[in-house]
Order: sequence, then structure tokens, then C-alpha cells
Amino acid sequence: MINKWKKKIETVAAEDHSPEGRHCMSRRGFLLGGGAVVSVAVMGAVSGSAFATTQKAIRAEYPRVHIGKLSQLETGKPVDFAYPYPSVNNQLIKLGEPAGGGVGDENDIVAFNTTCPHMGGPLHGTYKQEHALMGPCPLHLTTFDLSRHGMVTAGQATESLPQIVLETEGDDIYAVAVMGLIYGYSNNLERPA
Repeated sequence: MINKWKKKIETVAAEDHSPEGRHCMSRRGFLLGGGAVVSVAVMGAVSGSAFATTQKAIRAEYPRVHIGKLSQLETGKPVDFAYPYPSVNNQLIKLGEPAGGGVGDENDIVAFNTTCPHMGGPLHGTYKQEHALMGPCPLHLTTFDLSRHGMVTAGQATESLPQIVLETEGDDIYAVAVMGLIYGYSNNLERPA
């Protein structure tokens, strides 16, 4: 495949020389050549060992706190709670579909921070049940997929929405940790002294 691109680049480059023998490349030749170089570089990087390892999400452990009951949750109706600090607002949501990090019989109960990780825009009240999305953020229109660990689906944010790690015991739901950095905290990944 690389030889095919190399031959194509050489052909285009030969066509783009001026009759006076001066070497110049047309815009078409430059774009084709640059695209081939990028394609070869990406193919080499993807096939290399740099992407072969799996990464674990960074998780900050906090004291276990009771935040709700399985029997009281309704699909698509968020429940507000504060965790890991009184000033940090989150929502507990029964999505009605299996989700990354979900708990309960159907793995569809998740919890997320309600502050956009990009610039701290408020996301409270922006949950869209039909798509399992939170957002858009009023500042830069970022939306987050709650069924996929709060990953960005559109907008300016570059980090997923911080997910609250949940555990269940009987009918009780507990918050036990946070995955991701909560906006406004310089390091919530280590417990404060």
C-alpha cells in the first residue's frame, strides 16, 4: 500500500514540474503528497505498540455515602445529591438502558457531576432522556453521553463529565468514588488532608 502511494506521489510530482525544469508543486500535488504522508504515519502509529495497552480511568476514593434507593428511582427522572463535598452537585439517573459504570439489575443507574468540565457551565436540568444525554452546556454547547461514561458527543469540552462511582447493597445506592476531575477543584483525585 505504501508503494502504491509513493508511486502516485512521484507521478503527480512529475506532472507538476514546469517546462523550464524548475521544480514546483501544484496545490493538488502538495495536498495529495501530504495526505499520503499523514496516512502512512497514522497507519504506522496505530499498528505500533503505543495503542496496544489499555488504560484505567483515574478514580478518587471518598467515604461511602448513601444517596438513594433503587425502589424510589423512576426512569428518566434525575435525583439531585451532593458528593464528595456539600458544594458539589450531582444527579443520580435511571437511564432505562445499560450504561458504562451502571448499577442495578439492568446496569442502567448512573450518577454524574452537573458542572461542565470545560469552563464550569451549569448542566443541571439539561438531561435528555430520549438520547441519554446531558447538555448542551449553556456556555459552549457541549453535550455528554451518560450511557458511555459521560463522554463528549459535541462541543468544546475535551474531558468526559465526571462520573460518580456507585455501589448497591440491597435497595440502597451508595456513592463511593469519582472518576474524573470536578471543575473548580485543582485536584479532586486525592483526598484532601
